[in-house]
Amino acid sequence: MFFELNEEQLAVQAAAREFAQKELKPGVIERDAKGLYPKEEVRKMAELGFMGMMASPEYGGGGMDTLSYVLAMEEISKVDSSCSVIMSVNNSLVCWGLETYGTEEQKAKYLPRLASGEWIGAFCLSEPEAGSDATSQRTTAVDMGDHYLLNGTKNWITNGGTSKLHLVIAQTHPEAGHRGINAFIVETDWDGVAIGAKEDKLGIRASDTHTIMYTDVKVPKENRIGDDGFGFKFAMKTLNGGRIGIAAQALGIAGGAYELALEYSKQREAFGKPISKHQAIAFKLADMATEIEAAKLMVYRSAWLKDQGMDYDTASAMAKLYASEVAMRHTVEAVQIHGGYGYVKEYHVERLMRDAKITQIYEGTSEIQRIVISRAILQGQLYLPVFGGALEQKV
Repeated sequence: MFFELNEEQLAVQAAAREFAQKELKPGVIERDAKGLYPKEEVRKMAELGFMGMMASPEYGGGGMDTLSYVLAMEEISKVDSSCSVIMSVNNSLVCWGLETYGTEEQKAKYLPRLASGEWIGAFCLSEPEAGSDATSQRTTAVDMGDHYLLNGTKNWITNGGTSKLHLVIAQTHPEAGHRGINAFIVETDWDGVAIGAKEDKLGIRASDTHTIMYTDVKVPKENRIGDDGFGFKFAMKTLNGGRIGIAAQALGIAGGAYELALEYSKQREAFGKPISKHQAIAFKLADMATEIEAAKLMVYRSAWLKDQGMDYDTASAMAKLYASEVAMRHTVEAVQIHGGYGYVKEYHVERLMRDAKITQIYEGTSEIQRIVISRAILQGQLYLPVFGGALEQKV
């Protein structure tokens, strides 16, 4: 892996940082406090190409690599995690899942709208009783011959209130367990799709998280993704890539908190000198910078592996696990460095601390990531990077 970004990647990074600082930061406190959906901000992200970065230009996407997407996610997450999670779901779950596993007809029909930001997509896997245990799907899709009849409830759905398209995971053959699960493309204006109330959340408050109810929704056969029974594999493969996006979000949250804490510590004086000159604060900054840099290498590496067509499943789990814990740990430290000012909204770090918590939960909790990683270790499937390739670690 090369550690130098190319010109295109640097341009994406600079554009995302400028957009976040100039367009997102001015209203981010109000949007968070009032739970206001960032409609205009999402529209501007779409104009800049941030809603379909990795989608093929054939379908109106940016055709960029995963690392470019990670760089944009990181910069936007430093300022507004609500906007970055909207972007993440649309890019790495919906657009990527559809382009990678959809038919040519499905891609031609839906991807241009999603990649351009005309439509926002949602990924509907979690249920009231099937979150981490995704095999226990209670939403059903009964084969009726020329269509499926979809019934069930999905919850914790990001973009649930604004999306025009859902990728829905449902059980068709209960007797087959996870091999009986399918994935479907569902348009939200179809009869039987109902949107529940918006959740009142601790963090990422401006993003719209809803429960979705499906009652006798007729889904055309041509809207099933992949072969019959492919749905669980589709969900897991898509989430592996989605974890890179959430790891990048966590990295951005941590980096944003660090930048604010560093700036504040240079300005705030105590006992006749800036608090950054006191060892107690200087050591906090040193720990923050070190762990954020380590998280950055893990996140960038997982993106690089994906771009090289190599196995990135364990790497993405490691990156999400570590980056999310770094985000939680060091947003708390950023509040501590700010002292009493860190406890009020004006200084931004209390919001970043609240936003950090969700990165340890969604798209696979930290506990689930440890299951993924430990299985890879015990099955001898953990790959460690070396110059010129990868070395398989046998245990």
